[in-house]
Amino acid sequence: MSFGSFVRAKRTELGVGLNDMAGRLDVSPAYWSRIERDKENPPRDDLIEKTAAILGVRLDDLFIEAERFPPDMQKDIARVVKAYRRFRAIDGGDK
Repeated sequence: MSFGSFVRAKRTELGVGLNDMAGRLDVSPAYWSRIERDKENPPRDDLIEKTAAILGVRLDDLFIEAERFPPDMQKDIARVVKAYRRFRAIDGGDK
């Protein structure tokens, strides 16, 4: 399921209207409608965080739907990638 489809299904399940959702997020209803119809990429991280709170879903789950790492993990993942690349360079794995 895409981010937009997931959010739309959860929003309608909770009985939250599109205009209400957009108002709570401080975005235009047209923009949020495009998000839900997958005409726009998932929004920036702070809107994903607000959306999770409004819809009562786990933040990690919503970031997974957006195909993104949660902000608190982004630095950790970058460190792991850097360490892996250093290891591969020392190991000669990049040949």
